[in-house]
Amino acid sequence: MTEADKDDLFYVCSLVEFIARKTKNKRGVVANRLGVDGFAKQLKDAQVNHCLSFEQVGEEIVDQYKIPQGDFESVENCKYDIPSYTDIGNLYCIMVLDCAKNGDEIETAIKIFTSPISDYISNFNSDCYYQNPSYLEESFKAGKLL
Repeated sequence: MTEADKDDLFYVCSLVEFIARKTKNKRGVVANRLGVDGFAKQLKDAQVNHCLSFEQVGEEIVDQYKIPQGDFESVENCKYDIPSYTDIGNLYCIMVLDCAKNGDEIETAIKIFTSPISDYISNFNSDCYYQNPSYLEESFKAGKLL
């Protein structure tokens, strides 16, 4: 994977986090709505979309993929400093790059976003986000926090 491809993956992971927060959905809802084809399209469009605001791109994706309004609140009730959506996007990007076999990045990203580990990462009242990515990757592989 080239550096440009890694940047695009980081952008799309951050975009999934951004949309999930805005629509109050679990990250897996957004990833499932995109699906493999939608995720691939967002990766392809990422270099152009970098120039646009997350708000604009996110709104277009919500409309195009009919992402519903949810009730999963990860930001409003947080007692602590909230990591930015790009901080979380970076964590997901690292996990995907470390866990995916070459060519399976999209499928792995969707699996990570829809895994129980994603819900733990999204609980900003816990310290899960701050854990070492290797720990989170091994927890993802195990299907539970270790």
